[in-house]
Amino acid sequence: MNEKIIAKLEELRGCLQADGGDLELVEIDGKTVKLSLRGACGSCPHATMTLKEGIERILREEIDPEIVVERV
Repeated sequence: MNEKIIAKLEELRGCLQADGGDLELVEIDGKTVKLSLRGACGSCPHATMTLKEGIERILREEIDPEIVVERV
């Protein structure tokens, strides 16, 4: 499952990079994915929405419905 998560995050990075941001995978602990947002995304007031309604939703739909994304 970790490989699928990493591959999907790499795919999603392109969307963030297009807006001047980026993400860094800090850790995968079971079904908890810990991410750090960089660049424009790091200071964006919508960062929590990006993580929960964007990245977490996609990972849950495409990989496992129990995945939780946390910002660190």
